[in-house]
Amino acid sequence: MIAIVDYGMGNLRSVEKGFLKVGIDVRVTNKPEVIERANGIVLPGVGAFRDCIEELTSLKLIDVLVDAIKKGKPYLGICLGLQILFSESEEFGRYPGLDIFKGKVVRFPAREDSCREGRLKVPHMGWNEITIKRNNPLLEGVPDRSYLYFVHSFYVVPEDGSIVSTVTDYGIEFTSTIWKDNVFATQFHPEKSQSVGLSILKNFGGIVGR
Repeated sequence: MIAIVDYGMGNLRSVEKGFLKVGIDVRVTNKPEVIERANGIVLPGVGAFRDCIEELTSLKLIDVLVDAIKKGKPYLGICLGLQILFSESEEFGRYPGLDIFKGKVVRFPAREDSCREGRLKVPHMGWNEITIKRNNPLLEGVPDRSYLYFVHSFYVVPEDGSIVSTVTDYGIEFTSTIWKDNVFATQFHPEKSQSVGLSILKNFGGIVGR
């Protein structure tokens, strides 16, 4: 069973439906004991970094998530579920993350001279392609330059470049997938990315089942 963490933010039903469509058993929950028993964890999210951390803290889920990751349980972070893995975010100030990986979460630049394409439209919303820098089991069968669906105004800047699996160009090049050991995370939304996204969810189910 895979636990989809419900902390009051994000399109949980879409993620649940995506997994069910590819035959993966999932349960939406905010109960620490259920997450601890699960074989894998999915943390989706849309919204503010600060609010996400506050909600996870109020539900007493921070230690549960960190312990599960450190013990090797497969983890899939989606959008905000990617960003909170890092040390801190500059969204609405400076807020600490889970610090699983060193690095920060920053906003897309607004100045015209900050990127190649001139002034960016923020949030970055819609279909964009990923360039595979380092393949990983989550992307098995996913062609390079595949298009995935994005909705975000902030992106991660890892200190360790070796965890970067894919990048995406939106005026500037940013990290769109990371992978290290049991931790997989995407800036894009596989649950909204049609057949390619469903194959990614199915791959995660296969990783959990190994």
